[in-house]
Amino acid sequence: MITQNYECVGIFHDNTLIGCCGLWYQMRHYSGESCELDHFFILPEYRSQGIGNAFIVWVEEHIKLKNCEALELNSYVGNAASHKLYFREGFEILGFHFLKKIK
Repeated sequence: MITQNYECVGIFHDNTLIGCCGLWYQMRHYSGESCELDHFFILPEYRSQGIGNAFIVWVEEHIKLKNCEALELNSYVGNAASHKLYFREGFEILGFHFLKKIK
């Protein structure tokens, strides 16, 4: 997904892409100028080394420069490992993300 309000950022170790995410900028009625951390991913062999934490800290600083007031994301219900990271980083559960497939 490439739009005028979307960036893709990555983390490299030497020449290997070890993590990436999209940053989707939007105005939300409940949070103001917001950025959604989209498809946040760290290669399994690089997890639990503080890289996800450092990546989120970098994202927060990056989006502050763009005057964002909030950072949000979606996470699969069964992805407990990511939930631990997000709670540690100060994220709170705001609601449910519903999906209805029509095709």
